[in-house]
Amino acid sequence: MNRLALALSCAVFALPISGAAFAKDKTIGVSWSNFQEERWKTDEAAMKAAIEAAGDTYISADAQSSAAKQLTDVEALIAQGANALIILAQDASAIGPAVEKAVAEGIPVVGYDRLIENPEAFYLTFDNKEVGRMQAREVFKVKPEGNYAFIKGSSSDPNADFLFSGQMEVLKEAIDAGKIKNVGEAYTDGWLPANAQKNMEQILTANDNAVDAVVASNDGTAGGVVAALDAQGLAGSVPVSGQDGDHAALNRVALGTQTVSVWKDARELGKAAAEIASMMAEGTAMADIPDAQKWSGGPNGVEMNAVFLAPIPITTDTLNLVIDAGWVEKDVVCQGVPAGQAEVCG
Repeated sequence: MNRLALALSCAVFALPISGAAFAKDKTIGVSWSNFQEERWKTDEAAMKAAIEAAGDTYISADAQSSAAKQLTDVEALIAQGANALIILAQDASAIGPAVEKAVAEGIPVVGYDRLIENPEAFYLTFDNKEVGRMQAREVFKVKPEGNYAFIKGSSSDPNADFLFSGQMEVLKEAIDAGKIKNVGEAYTDGWLPANAQKNMEQILTANDNAVDAVVASNDGTAGGVVAALDAQGLAGSVPVSGQDGDHAALNRVALGTQTVSVWKDARELGKAAAEIASMMAEGTAMADIPDAQKWSGGPNGVEMNAVFLAPIPITTDTLNLVIDAGWVEKDVVCQGVPAGQAEVCG
């Protein structure tokens, strides 16, 4: 099996979609937290395609980063006749009443990529602790000691803490031994790159620019970090992590200003969500969803049914994986990359 096939075999989660497998004419409602990040558009395209391929109808709403709007969005999707809901939560706690309302009306809910800690919701995501481990491992390979900064995700998103927990698993021994010093950490409100940049600027100022490595939790925050480093002439000399396989981030990996983007093939996640929602709308029990496992790793220890997909770390040595998989065009990855900087770019 070649490297690409092996990598993708770890990431692919597939359920059969066919007219024979599913009843038609169901309406699947999708509540998005926002479309400010590149990757949600990729998720949506895969999700919508799978829903329509099953003979179902896709309806959606964009909460525009507002937890309050998302509550009314979910109510509107229910009013439009949604037979199942897929929810990317803006705020994991605030979404609770909307989920309870849906469940009370017999409408199944898939918590998409971000945990909604309710036993009546199905949890579908990538293994976020492993994402955090991968981020820390790749940064640690470059800088096994020195001053580390941690630019975390949104405090209202449990994924931020899952990621940080995974990062700390990898780095704890070196931190305890005094080889690595945590010189600053900050949550990033709304996962917004501008907020990540401000946080990084403050950490740089507080440490007189003596920051040797940055573990940033996604590609958006990594972009903000790189902008802050670039302003101080440090971009490219300080390793920075990320995740999502955003096109701009993959270009930064090729340029050498970002060390790793942990790739979570959103096409597979979106497809899986559509299939799971369709099955649940037909009455399939959560425990009977293929590959479902019992999981209770959330902040409150609530036991839930969940499916976890496998992430893949993309570094300058593995950029060919995302190109060969059709995730991104080579010219996008290689834009502005000097000859010899990245093997995939020639």
